[in-house]
Amino acid sequence: MRLSSLARAFAERTTRKWVYARRLPTSFGSAPIFVTPAAGLKFLLKPMPEIDPILLRNVIELVRPSDVVWDIGANVGLFAFAAAARAGRTGQVLAFEPDAWLVQILRRSVSAQPETSAPVRIVPAAVASEIGLRQFTIASRSRASNAMAGYGSTQMGKASEEQTIVALSLEWLTEKLQPPNVIKCDVEGAEVEVFDGQSKMLGTIRPVIICEVSSKTSERMTDIFVNARYRLFDGEKPLSRETEITRASWNTIAIPEEFLERYIV
Repeated sequence: MRLSSLARAFAERTTRKWVYARRLPTSFGSAPIFVTPAAGLKFLLKPMPEIDPILLRNVIELVRPSDVVWDIGANVGLFAFAAAARAGRTGQVLAFEPDAWLVQILRRSVSAQPETSAPVRIVPAAVASEIGLRQFTIASRSRASNAMAGYGSTQMGKASEEQTIVALSLEWLTEKLQPPNVIKCDVEGAEVEVFDGQSKMLGTIRPVIICEVSSKTSERMTDIFVNARYRLFDGEKPLSRETEITRASWNTIAIPEEFLERYIV
């Protein structure tokens, strides 16, 4: 269903505080998840398999039973809870989300998960270059466009509010938490802050990474991944040797060179 700009603006305004339960596709055990149109009108207008089929395919391709998964920029947790279903009860998922309102929705979903899914821990914080307090902008349109101050896109519209949030670094988190097999990162242009200089994560732990990369950061993100001996793939397409790319794209899958055969036949 397509909406005119006026109808879309009206729908965004009137449904912004709606929260209700839906179920993930059957390939993820039909696990329940609480959603809100404030995170995108697609949650109101589309069947769940059509909300973000590419992201769900990324989960199927890359998350294995017993994996530890970190979801950086979790939003309502579509990736996090799909990954929990794939990782199973012996896995673990950590969902990092700084928006206090979305955190409450994520926690409702956690309490509704089946025993067959991996436990999901919600971390109410952003991930950035260093530990500290940051300003976080809540988008007047979709909360999927929320961003730390200085980042974000035109999809945000005007800011509806500013929050002061806690930011943590990957280097610090690696000392406190079980290291991840898979990281998904969607931070609205702040991806260089997340990964630049994170030598332990990229050089020693070496997870598979699914990362949204903006055109402004593409060159730098390419350098970060390639210098760490990662191979890059276009996450918009089914994972194969034919979809390898030489420059980070909007949906980049980065796989350590030594793990290629584990994920690509």
